[in-house]
Amino acid sequence: MANDTQGYWLTQDSYDRLMAEKEALIANRPVIAAEINERREEGDLKENAGYHAAREQQGQEEARIRQLDDLLATAQVGETPTETGVALVGSVVRAYYNGDEDTKETFLVGTRGEGSGKDDLEIYSPDSPLGRAILGAKVGESREYTTPNGKSVSVTIVTAEPYQS
Repeated sequence: MANDTQGYWLTQDSYDRLMAEKEALIANRPVIAAEINERREEGDLKENAGYHAAREQQGQEEARIRQLDDLLATAQVGETPTETGVALVGSVVRAYYNGDEDTKETFLVGTRGEGSGKDDLEIYSPDSPLGRAILGAKVGESREYTTPNGKSVSVTIVTAEPYQS
């Protein structure tokens, strides 16, 4: 999640990929409009599944365009960090919780738009309680944070490497 002042952090590649997706959706608008008009001419709209499907697709695509507009308007484009051993925005972090090394988890500190979708990495916002707690933490360092339900959690950094898409 982004806060109102910081926005979303994206690499240039991710920004370009999301912009291309938005442009493709905008370019598809006339195709969807033509499909709707074609289906409308088939007659009774109450029982015209093709018409309703085209309208549904149009609504989904317009919603995605609005979502991308919002994300790209607040995006802060930056480079993936090159530093290893420190949890930074754009780092893949391996950590464990409450001193229990069996709870190790690997995740990306970034935004949902940042991950390529090719990997199964969980993504934690730098604005989340966990994200805020670990930013700047070095390997071996433990930090405390409070979860939304009020529990205090200790997180220990095992590794921190730059994200490789």
